[in-house]
Amino acid sequence: MIEHRLIERMVAVMDKYQKKIDGGQDPDPGLHDDIIDFLSFYADRCHHGKEEELLFRALADKPLTPDMRSDMERLVSDHEHSRKLTGELRELNERLRKGDGTVTEGISRILAELVLNYPDHIYREDRSFFPQAMKYLDPQEREVMLQAFADFDRRLIHEKYEKLVQGAERR
Repeated sequence: MIEHRLIERMVAVMDKYQKKIDGGQDPDPGLHDDIIDFLSFYADRCHHGKEEELLFRALADKPLTPDMRSDMERLVSDHEHSRKLTGELRELNERLRKGDGTVTEGISRILAELVLNYPDHIYREDRSFFPQAMKYLDPQEREVMLQAFADFDRRLIHEKYEKLVQGAERR
């Protein structure tokens, strides 16, 4: 999934940056803004939004195995946890902008947790959940789903986030 590849690139940026601030580099509120924007709108609203609003809804009434239903619930829980961490990062960045120098450790902790969580989440989706989920949709449902994904994407702005990640990668 192309969205996962862009998320992985931002995770690499976050990992590199988190190591820099752990090494003593001053936190960069502007980069935090970019990370927060990316996580809030691209990863959450665009990517998680499609999963939750389209795919998971389509699967909700299907006769999923208990393991599949549990996997879907865990993915939703992952999304909720990422939203919580992104909100915490936003709060810490606001405090940083107001001169609170005590937030660096918290920023590092949140980044480290996101960097740890996203690859596992993506792996579970790519290697297990998505391939299995498609088996519950007939060809017409899959076609409708793909069209719904495309329509969803048209409402959001992928190019903005491609440029944002490119800029963050250059930092």
